Amino acid sequence: MALRSLIINPGSTSTKIGVFEDETQILDKTLRHSTEEIAAYPSIYAQKDFRKKLVLDALKEENIDVHSMDFIVGRGGLVRAIPGGTYTVNDRLLEDLKSGVQGQHASNLGGILAREIGDAIGVPSYIVDPVVVDELAPVARISGMPEIERVSIGHPLNQKAMARRWAKTIGKKYQDVNVIVAHMGGGVSVGAHEHGQMIDIFNALDGDGCFSPERAGGLPSGALIKLCFSGKYTEAQMRRKIVGNGGFNAYLGTNDAREVQARAEAGDAKAQLVLDAFIYQVSKNIGAMGAVLKGKVDQIILTGGIAYGKYVTEQITERVQHIAPVTVYGGEAELLALAQGGLRVMTGEEEAKIY
Repeated sequence: MALRSLIINPGSTSTKIGVFEDETQILDKTLRHSTEEIAAYPSIYAQKDFRKKLVLDALKEENIDVHSMDFIVGRGGLVRAIPGGTYTVNDRLLEDLKSGVQGQHASNLGGILAREIGDAIGVPSYIVDPVVVDELAPVARISGMPEIERVSIGHPLNQKAMARRWAKTIGKKYQDVNVIVAHMGGGVSVGAHEHGQMIDIFNALDGDGCFSPERAGGLPSGALIKLCFSGKYTEAQMRRKIVGNGGFNAYLGTNDAREVQARAEAGDAKAQLVLDAFIYQVSKNIGAMGAVLKGKVDQIILTGGIAYGKYVTEQITERVQHIAPVTVYGGEAELLALAQGGLRVMTGEEEAKIY
């Protein structure tokens, strides 16, 4: 008999929910929240009851009994750095989600809502591969300056899900393969996966690696220091230039990769140059991860929303296919990835990890 799950993925202005029977999705719904609704709450945690009611009401509208669920999975939030996997939402994890031990973000509500709904109906609750997954090899943490350590910030949920998806196509498990995954969305992360561990990744938020539609990526440090102390910008303004107004936004005034590609196709020389620079930098990051894996790479995977762009994926493939064959999985099936994480525990394929 199929196992039924409720999946909850809270974002800043929406809560995405899914209902699955094993890996078959029978409900996919996005509950949108206006700026005014969210502004009425003094903190992320204060939104808990508001969002929970919306989730439960949505299930009722679809004539789905919440008591029919066998387990609940919420998107993992900004908890302490942990290895990848599926974690039971225990009391310690719940407290760190509530307090925002590494920061306040809507994704913190995923595990909180999963635990409350799960406890109410007597079923287990989990989070899967949160953004703080850290499996870096010790050598990967060294930056060149003792005061600054390289950190793991990227898209582990989708990266690991796509790696597992590809491994399954050749009859193997994630733990049996070495792959490089490039997730290309509003942020871009390129990771090296060695036998089930993401041993290195370019910081997709405010660190190193290629630029993205909204982020500046790695910058020449001397020039960056000079700009920071030029007196032209506050710390907050500089941070916004790096995260939010960097990349495509800075050069072209848009964070929509589809618009950039359309402008390039229409003959916009600047858009073409910036798009080609993006492709160039992603390819360089993939090449670096090939060195991390000592050339023993079974597959390169291109994923995320930008991977729907044929020109981008073809040009990256041309640059990196000498390293390993390339597979393209456009988009990101986060709800499915969360459901699969819970299923692996419920079916005994994996043991739930303890936070």
